[in-house]
Amino acid sequence: MATLPDYVTVLLAGFGDRIDPSVQRTEMARGPAKQTLLNSQVRHELQATLFFRTRDDANAFEDWYLNDIKRIGYFGWVYPRTGQTVQARFVGGDIGTLVPHVGRFFMSQRDVTMEFYA
Repeated sequence: MATLPDYVTVLLAGFGDRIDPSVQRTEMARGPAKQTLLNSQVRHELQATLFFRTRDDANAFEDWYLNDIKRIGYFGWVYPRTGQTVQARFVGGDIGTLVPHVGRFFMSQRDVTMEFYA
């Protein structure tokens, strides 16, 4: 199983964790709405920034993304809130836009959305 490469830093600034509760809600004509659980697991959707210290790291990440996880695969990643390794993937296979911090992409970042189930 693939893991997020060591040369990728997940920045905590701007990090967000949203839980999709997997609940069906039915409004009633009278009284409170009824709610039913749809799944036993919940989906975590994470907003994160991936930081690359060198141009080679950014290029290696693209190679890992295209060839190792083939854009849609799961990868092991240490979830910073719990310290546990989870199996995550990029939502829709999207890794966002590579944005340089300095000229010639010597430092750069990508804003991504990842998901995992717990």
